[in-house]
Amino acid sequence: MTAARRRIARSDGWKPWRRWLLRVTSGLALVAAVAIVSEPIAARVADQIPIVSSGRFAGLEWTFVRVRYNSWAMDEARFRQYWNEPWAIDAPAAEQNLSRRLARITSIQVHDPIVLTLDDPRIWEYPWLYVVEPGNLELRPSDIDTLREFLARGGTITFDDFHGPLEWDHFVAQVGQIVPGREIVELDTDHPIFHCFYNVDKYPQIPGLGAFFSGRTWEKGGFVPRLRAVLDDDGRPMMLINWNTDMGDGWEWSNAEEYPGYIQYTGQSYRMMINEIIYALTH
Repeated sequence: MTAARRRIARSDGWKPWRRWLLRVTSGLALVAAVAIVSEPIAARVADQIPIVSSGRFAGLEWTFVRVRYNSWAMDEARFRQYWNEPWAIDAPAAEQNLSRRLARITSIQVHDPIVLTLDDPRIWEYPWLYVVEPGNLELRPSDIDTLREFLARGGTITFDDFHGPLEWDHFVAQVGQIVPGREIVELDTDHPIFHCFYNVDKYPQIPGLGAFFSGRTWEKGGFVPRLRAVLDDDGRPMMLINWNTDMGDGWEWSNAEEYPGYIQYTGQSYRMMINEIIYALTH
């Protein structure tokens, strides 16, 4: 047991999480904005009014926590540059843009994005983690223990930007070690996650910029986008899985005026991900 876990155990299990959750659920807040005024492209992609009424909630906080994980590719020469390693794809622009957007259109207190490894004791201070390109993920035994406990305490992990059957099979093998015996289920558009802030009537396939330049939205044989989840005993999605879609590229390139045809995907990626974040923090 790590020092961080001993400290939490001495303070009565997951009460630090519970204090955070009580602070959230005592009155979560989203002040719906009708328009975004400071960024021309941002204004154009905010083409759907949030459905959550002003004043419905109060006191919500959020930090984009990117997980720096081990991967099979990290020893290859082409991944030796810090920001080109699989865990860092789209960083730091993606999380910076998403964080600014969430702060602008809601009254959520949004903190600066951070990067954490799974052995960092600060991981217990945050209820939401982001893992990009999990088709490269290689979990160590200590990582598995940490993530299993993180989920048991009420945390949510979002996986994004992986495609096709090969990457899916690798992902399932890795995640199966964290939540053995739990089924991965499909979340269809009748699930509340699609309607908790924006009304999203279709799960979007956001193309990576390379696929976009090639005139397609899919890659690696991942033709149909899916939002999948692993549920806890109460039916809460504790893992959210964005498969055959690249939400991160949608945020990363949202201010790139040289790609006007990409704006439609930016809007879709923001709306879907903001819904996922708000649902995760309020359930």
